[in-house]
Amino acid sequence: MPRNQFQRMSFALLIVIVTVHAYVFYSLYVVNGDTFLALDPDATGVLDAISKMDGVYMLGRSMPIWAVILIEFVLAYLLECVLGSPCSFRLACKVFDPRETHPVLFETAIICATVGIMCPSMSLIAAFLYYPYYAGFDFLTLLANWIKLVCYNLPFAYFSQLFFIQPLIRTIFKFLFRKDIASRQN
Repeated sequence: MPRNQFQRMSFALLIVIVTVHAYVFYSLYVVNGDTFLALDPDATGVLDAISKMDGVYMLGRSMPIWAVILIEFVLAYLLECVLGSPCSFRLACKVFDPRETHPVLFETAIICATVGIMCPSMSLIAAFLYYPYYAGFDFLTLLANWIKLVCYNLPFAYFSQLFFIQPLIRTIFKFLFRKDIASRQN
């Protein structure tokens, strides 16, 4: 879909904006929600428990949710631009010829390749960001945390990207760049 560098960067920006918010919500509410509520039985909800804890534990201290989103956004955007998008397109091209393959099938291959690259990569980054540094650093604990994060995130990443996030972003992208797309088709 994106044809030039500006469009590629814009597409990556849109993807990361939606994806980071979805994953922070998933991580805080779905994966760790019960833990947060158990830490403060008087909390009325997950957000209240996080607020009473002065934020989310990240980089060895409590940080507000907006800081968590900002840090993850910057890291995910850089990773998407440097590794995710370029490598996923090349991987899809190794399996399918984009000129001969139906666009839906080729886009699905790109999405699957992107998830296969970004999920383990961002999970590794998250393993470092959320590592319990107060207990000292141990490589095996980091490795176990990374594998656990990949196991939690991969199914969510695959299904959310394939059926929700990518179709939404492709629709928004087509709307934003409709004049350029129309001029290429003529």
